[in-house]
Amino acid sequence: MNIHEYQAKAILRNFGVPVPDGHVVYNSNSARDWAKRLGEGPWAVKAQIHAGGRGKGGGVKIAKTADEVKQFTRDMMGMTLVTHQTGPEGKLVKRVLIESGCNIADEFYVSFLVDRGTSKVTLMASAEGGMDIEEVAANTPEKLFFEVIDPVVGLTAFQARKVAFKLGFAIAQVKQAVPLLMNLYTAFIEADCALLEINPLVLTADGKLLCLDAKLNIDDNALFRHIRIRDLRDYDEEDPMETAASQYDLSYIALDGNIGCMVNGAGLAMATMDIIQHYGAAPANFLDVGGSATIERVTEAFKIILSDKKVEGILVNIFGGIMKCDVIATGIVEAAKQVGVKIPLVVRLEGTNVALGKKILAESGLDIVTADGMADAAQKIVTAVKG
Repeated sequence: MNIHEYQAKAILRNFGVPVPDGHVVYNSNSARDWAKRLGEGPWAVKAQIHAGGRGKGGGVKIAKTADEVKQFTRDMMGMTLVTHQTGPEGKLVKRVLIESGCNIADEFYVSFLVDRGTSKVTLMASAEGGMDIEEVAANTPEKLFFEVIDPVVGLTAFQARKVAFKLGFAIAQVKQAVPLLMNLYTAFIEADCALLEINPLVLTADGKLLCLDAKLNIDDNALFRHIRIRDLRDYDEEDPMETAASQYDLSYIALDGNIGCMVNGAGLAMATMDIIQHYGAAPANFLDVGGSATIERVTEAFKIILSDKKVEGILVNIFGGIMKCDVIATGIVEAAKQVGVKIPLVVRLEGTNVALGKKILAESGLDIVTADGMADAAQKIVTAVKG
């Protein structure tokens, strides 16, 4: 789960991480008032959306007066901010963060992430922080360095000092960087983050280190341990179909094709998408109903797939293991009747009670095409969609 920058900074502040003073606002008058409360300018006016690259897209402005803060906020509120992470459709700005400005002498990059290769948390850092960190990673990866962290010991002071020296800090900054990095690591662990990114970490003209921007991604599987963090979820920033799917414990990801896929199990989902592409079409989604699909969940899955106007056909590919195929078939028939599926529907069932499941589909009176095997199912749905 992603959260906004101002929410991430509030969490980090509780762990003793230095971040600028600021306040989120929802209209331009509040922006001017809060700028005055924060003290003398300049101030940073920052659009709050779940995407990076806001600066290049016009979502970060520096205001010298309180009236400029008001004007910049007015300009940002309601704008569709397009960045390299939002896609061409962009994201609507509904809130703005007003922060105290600072005199920046240098910028750095620091992040903590889970490295699947080592199965450990890794500290990644670079002296080339700022808006172009993606270009640094693509063109000069040698400027990024990594520190793998032992999960039992945690980030040690020795490792933090090593990173600080690699960043080129003077002794005075090394003394600040060590507790800063260790506090960031503690926040990463205790908040069950999948990613914690500081870009930029800045050195101010008076020699202080400050986390000027912050991005936190929380592991969805750990949200039950963090009720307050879970309440920070902003559904407006998420795909409405993915949000609807999550309410029924369905795993749904929208894609660009025209064949809706309903499967059970992530591996089967991947294989289904691959074989659809093998036969010359593209999946419209990744939708996993899991291993305990019910009539209600299957119905909601159909509704979600059909709400995507790009979908021209549906392939149901279910392996009945713990669940029996006759139960799944009954769910498909009931769901199809309720939803009123008017596009090609191909169903491939395999596993326990498969013969009974196919019998239920055949006797349903619905225009459901059954298939034997994945290849047969993929060929049939691709042919049906292409006409």
